[in-house]
Amino acid sequence: MKSEDSPEQTSPDAPKRQGSRRSRRRSRTADAPALGPLGMLRWAWTQLTKMNTALFLLLLLAVAAVPGSIFPQNIQDPGKVQTYLEAHPTWGPIADKLQLFDVFSSVWFSAIYLLLFISLIGCVLPRAVKHAKDWRAKPPRTPRNLTRLPQHRTLTIPADSVRTADGAPLDPQTAVRTAQRILRRRRYRTDLRLDGPAPSVGAERGMVRELGNLLFHAALIGVLVGMAIGSLFGYSGQKIVVKGESFVNTLVSYDTFTPGTDFDADRLRPFSLTLDDFHVSFDRQQGSPTYAQPLDFTADVSVKDDADSKARKETLKVNQPLSVDGTRVYLSGNGYAPIVKVTDGDGKVAYEGPVVSLATDKTYTSSTVLKVPDARPDQLGFVGMFLPSAVIQDGQSPYSADPSLSNPALVLSSYSGDLGLDGGTPQNVYVLDTSSLHELNSMRNKNGIVLTEQNPKAELPEGKGSIELEGVSRYVGLDIHYDPGKPVVLVSFLLAFAGLVVSLFVARRRAWVTARATRLADGSDAVVVEYGLLARGEDPRIGAEADRLTQLFAKEWGLEFSEA
Repeated sequence: MKSEDSPEQTSPDAPKRQGSRRSRRRSRTADAPALGPLGMLRWAWTQLTKMNTALFLLLLLAVAAVPGSIFPQNIQDPGKVQTYLEAHPTWGPIADKLQLFDVFSSVWFSAIYLLLFISLIGCVLPRAVKHAKDWRAKPPRTPRNLTRLPQHRTLTIPADSVRTADGAPLDPQTAVRTAQRILRRRRYRTDLRLDGPAPSVGAERGMVRELGNLLFHAALIGVLVGMAIGSLFGYSGQKIVVKGESFVNTLVSYDTFTPGTDFDADRLRPFSLTLDDFHVSFDRQQGSPTYAQPLDFTADVSVKDDADSKARKETLKVNQPLSVDGTRVYLSGNGYAPIVKVTDGDGKVAYEGPVVSLATDKTYTSSTVLKVPDARPDQLGFVGMFLPSAVIQDGQSPYSADPSLSNPALVLSSYSGDLGLDGGTPQNVYVLDTSSLHELNSMRNKNGIVLTEQNPKAELPEGKGSIELEGVSRYVGLDIHYDPGKPVVLVSFLLAFAGLVVSLFVARRRAWVTARATRLADGSDAVVVEYGLLARGEDPRIGAEADRLTQLFAKEWGLEFSEA
């Protein structure tokens, strides 16, 4: 007799076999084949050419450019870099090894730039090839069940109500051909299919949507190319030009100069310009909150395209740059330049000419520094301020009451000694280091120099010479930029904008129309026209398109149509 539990008993090997099956399934899942070197390259290329990777690299490029605005750059000002290294003896060498002083030519910035360039190309080219194939291909085959499409319509047309050109009643093939003609007028590309159980026509429009998308991404590549051209072969610089003086576009003429990575001095355009006059208009309306503030700056210049060309008159304004053979000249600043003559202790003229003074407030109170290394027996230095409309009263510090030139005065302190220019160390021309100089005059000691039109000359103590104010001139600050990649960037930006507009506002749709013969309840013949529409992507207007097609079909076949 069998036990009651015997039917539920299983073989003692069953749990083992079940466990072995689980282990085999786990082993098959875990033991995936190795990709190998070629497979890894394919995987890396796939990851690199994804659009989200391109967007990440674009963001990373923007972040990588930030140190270029934080740290001084060797290509712009090597002196500032050296000063930074001296001020940060621990961090400075580390930053130098990380190429933080040469950000835009560093290995890591170039790597991000090149990866972004390759990623965009890898995104655009395969899509362009696929889109070209899709453009040449016929519209997709007609679905068997059009009722499943988002937009579906059916029209029943009595066959006797519409006659063909030869007087025959309407048939399915004629109805499909008519639908094809209407779809073509709606800018659909069509494919007529008369074979099969029911004649049909497949249609598609909006192929330029993907073309606009491709144009947008290709234009981004153009922007990168233009930026690369500008950073490699362009340059920018600044120059201060005093009225009556000229600027020649040579390397030694610039006050500051920032070359491109692959800059060649032979590429400088050989133009020159002379500052003939400079006009400033101030607000003179009493009670105005902007009283005495400048309203307009106008520089009259004479420009020569090269040494042999004839000079032409041009006007330079703040928002109206001058273009000379692809080089743009901008008016970026202005100020006063008092004309002084310095006679040294030996009675010789050590300096005579304008001294550019930098405005420090809205009344054009200007910082003035003059270094005279040719003075003898000691070099001379002057530091102070120029006041266009000076107010000088006993017991008060001199100040300027107005930015216009009505009562010019030059207030200076003088020093003698070694200016440190003979050692070859570069110095800021607008800063005088007085720590190792002997003070001759100063306002602090109440023997400062005050030069005006009434008292234009002052003698220096200890027989060091004299200084004289001979007049006042104006100067302008010029920004000179040459960027050969700017036209490429401009055209690429316009193309990108056009591609973006097309990809946003052009809808890609597909439509299919079928026709079949039927018999009405009264026994008469009829043709049933069935059609449906499908959008490729988001298209909130596809319902309106279906209604428009219904209206056109109804009008063509003499049916009544009323919009919902």
